[in-house]
Amino acid sequence: MATLLANVRMAEAWDGDEGADWARDWERYDRSVRGYHRLLLDAAAIQRGDRVLDVGCGNGETTRDAARAGDRALGVDLSSLMIERGRSLAAAEGLTNATFEQADAQVHPFEPAAYDVAVSRFGAMFFADAEAAFINIAAALRPGGRLVMAAWRGVGDNEWLQCVFAALAQGRDLPVPPAGAPGPFGLADPDRVRAVLESAGFDGVELERLDQPLWLGTDGDDAYGFFKGTGIVRGMTKDLDDVQRTEALDALRATMVDHDGAGGVEFRSGAWLTTATRR
Repeated sequence: MATLLANVRMAEAWDGDEGADWARDWERYDRSVRGYHRLLLDAAAIQRGDRVLDVGCGNGETTRDAARAGDRALGVDLSSLMIERGRSLAAAEGLTNATFEQADAQVHPFEPAAYDVAVSRFGAMFFADAEAAFINIAAALRPGGRLVMAAWRGVGDNEWLQCVFAALAQGRDLPVPPAGAPGPFGLADPDRVRAVLESAGFDGVELERLDQPLWLGTDGDDAYGFFKGTGIVRGMTKDLDDVQRTEALDALRATMVDHDGAGGVEFRSGAWLTTATRR
């Protein structure tokens, strides 16, 4: 059956090159946000018997951990390749109660009131229509069910983006992804997030500031070798000529080396931990 889609532009990216990158480098991406992962699961407080929905599950680390803690967990994502990665990792770990489905959580016909907890680790920021998406997620939760999400705060709270933008600018005024638009800052505005969730059927909306290091590699060369091939670098350098591109990549390498420490290459980063209860 064809996947029901509303978020077409994001589906083109995440079920294309971007998703392929993330499926290939799943271990690195999971490690990069390990601190947030632990805090998200602590806040979710999944109990035996809980049915969990993981929204924008990526390669399924959160889904698998939720399945270990609860009764069963379903991970949904726009990326077919990441969904396949999640399935293969769950099978390798013997997790028969972790399932995965390529789906657009904004419109997917979830079973009504079927879940006790909905979680999202940096996956709910990309909705084209956030209110419609959270209405749909609320309908999938039982009354009293919990929503727990991690999503980036703004550029000013994320050194890694500041440094990447500065390295790749090459004299250009690069546009910053706006808060509220589908993308990394889709849930960066706390007032908007609170209003959207309350309108969608959630009470007790709380946003807590989290600050964790974002890990990008074991050393400067490792981090640079990885990050230069990411979609964000491809997008920011595609309009540069050969000389400018070389200078931009040299600057990117330098900032990775500058942030090489005892734990590898780490940048300061900030996210919101959002919790709410379905009415």
